[in-house]
Amino acid sequence: MSRTGIGKVYFIGAGPGDPELITVKGKRLIEEADLILYTDSLVNPEVLRGAKSEARIEKSAGLTLEEIAGRMIDAAEQGQRVARVHTGDPSVFGAILEQAARLDAAGIPWEIVPGVSSVFAAAAVLGAELTVPEVTQTVILTRAAGRTSVPPGEELTALARHRSTLALFLSAGLMGDVRNALRQAGWEDNIAVAAVYKATWPDQVVVRSTLGRIVEDMRDAQIRSHALILAGPALDPGLRRPDGPKSRLYDPTFAHRYRRAVRAGDAPGGEEP
Repeated sequence: MSRTGIGKVYFIGAGPGDPELITVKGKRLIEEADLILYTDSLVNPEVLRGAKSEARIEKSAGLTLEEIAGRMIDAAEQGQRVARVHTGDPSVFGAILEQAARLDAAGIPWEIVPGVSSVFAAAAVLGAELTVPEVTQTVILTRAAGRTSVPPGEELTALARHRSTLALFLSAGLMGDVRNALRQAGWEDNIAVAAVYKATWPDQVVVRSTLGRIVEDMRDAQIRSHALILAGPALDPGLRRPDGPKSRLYDPTFAHRYRRAVRAGDAPGGEEP
């Protein structure tokens, strides 16, 4: 339970890299913060440009969990506002659960301010729709098992059997294992795979490939980390054609609360002649 007269901690999603992709609320809270702790290994420091001159700004990549929590608790106990700035969206591989637990134990109020995840930034860079009608309506956000294991039943081979769109975080250095897992799940080598290194940053690199070539193509592009991997039939650029898959939403025969269905003899748009 929080105490009166105490400050507050905001876990702010800074977005994927482009400083203009932070939310208006996130930007305002950074500008108002007394202490800013940011993940300097991933967050573009440009998002901190509006911080007030007296704000304390600290990098967190070299700190332990206890050191980070201690700084936030100390500041909040002095009535200060804390901006804990994470890359992308804090709720996806943000490691905020253990930080929030320590704030709860100390009676410090906190709030999550969502941000643009790298998965959606990568999709935007690729000009891709991740949920294409009649191809897949599911996106799985996951990672390959490395030094951090995955729970039983969440092995990549098992997830890939759904043949939905896969968004792989923290997996750029494990693409050989990823390819083997997808092949074991029955994926063909011609299925589209893309790697986006530092999506929306000035030094962004995009690799469009296939399952059969992705390991070699990423090696040629020297991408080993900081890349989001998207894979699946929905990533096929050949789908983007006039006679490709279409949503029912704009089908003239599909009625909904804002539009009547067009029947034989109806005028275009469902209007009576």
